[in-house]
Amino acid sequence: MADLPHSTAAERNKQPILDVLRRTLGERGTALEIASGTGQHVAWFAQQMPDWTWQPSDADARLLPTIAQRIEQAALPNIRPPVLLDVLAPQWPSQGDAFAQVFDAIYCANMLHISPPATCAALMQGAARHLLPGGVLVTYGPYFEEGTPAPSNLAFDQSLRARDAAWGIRRLDDVVAQARASGLVLRARHEMPANNLMLVFGF
Repeated sequence: MADLPHSTAAERNKQPILDVLRRTLGERGTALEIASGTGQHVAWFAQQMPDWTWQPSDADARLLPTIAQRIEQAALPNIRPPVLLDVLAPQWPSQGDAFAQVFDAIYCANMLHISPPATCAALMQGAARHLLPGGVLVTYGPYFEEGTPAPSNLAFDQSLRARDAAWGIRRLDDVVAQARASGLVLRARHEMPANNLMLVFGF
């Protein structure tokens, strides 16, 4: 897969994230991945969790061919073709027919800090619409919590805002409040490498 776009960060964090997913999710089910990017995570999770079916998606149509090629190279039967999905769109996915099913899990990594603040509420509202009762929304990325932020996160936040004023690391309390407004509550908080968190939301 060396000829496909490659994320070093995705390669580095895929195993720690998988470890939490295995402890969080049931033995089998169907999961929607929001912001699949290069497709490295979904290919890894599908390989390691063969009783789960994975639906990758991304808001950037230019990434869908890359995800599709990675799926083809992985040759796994439990990954569906990627779909265009902008969480801000009124319908998921953003093109074609709406999802005909609800999901046992929705997974979203490294999206909230590189998108406008409105995407947080939209993610929560969409998850509430598309999760089965008892399903979970799992997010991964950096968050600001009460207390002294990690210097690396402060520097990262400044670099993000320099690139786009609408970007930036979100406050955990704000994310939890947006989830609560959509009927979701924070069920678990997992500390991850490089000052990231995995958050598990459910009904």
